[in-house]
Amino acid sequence: MSDDAALVRAAVAGDRAAFSALMRTWRGPVFRFARRLLHDDAAAEDVLQDTFLTVHQRLSTLRADGSLKSWLFAIARSQVLMQRRRRVGEPKTYEPMESLRELGVDAGWGEPMDAQALTERLEHHVLFEKALKRLDDEEREVLLLRDVQGLSGEDTAEALGLTLPGMKSRLHRARLRLVAAVKKGALR
Repeated sequence: MSDDAALVRAAVAGDRAAFSALMRTWRGPVFRFARRLLHDDAAAEDVLQDTFLTVHQRLSTLRADGSLKSWLFAIARSQVLMQRRRRVGEPKTYEPMESLRELGVDAGWGEPMDAQALTERLEHHVLFEKALKRLDDEEREVLLLRDVQGLSGEDTAEALGLTLPGMKSRLHRARLRLVAAVKKGALR
């Protein structure tokens, strides 16, 4: 049995220290997830607070066999979406979607390093952050949940409300677009 499961049971039973321990464990990952999606520390802090308020209110609804991690990030993602809706007047730019072939060529298909390996190596690198900002929201979400936060494929799909094949397709495109953005940024 995981430590999180024991903490969840204790927190549901009213143990404030257990809930505080859950918050300490997940505060950083949730904040980083929100900040990378919103590009704003203050907005990410609001998401963090709203996420844990929701978790506190609904912790008893977490299935005994459910993944706390995927449930928590699904709540955080929902809070990010609500935060985005609150932003009024911010333009959203749209660019034509490249074909997978064009993305693959830009990402360096056939070169020794694959997209996933590059993504993992660049997690804390400035170029990664710049490239991450070039992705659309859906691509950034799937990449952050799967490759940065380390959720399983099933948990990522669940957190995003997607089928597993749908999540894999979105993840593949996000990885290609990220690598292409990194390569373009590195050449400039």
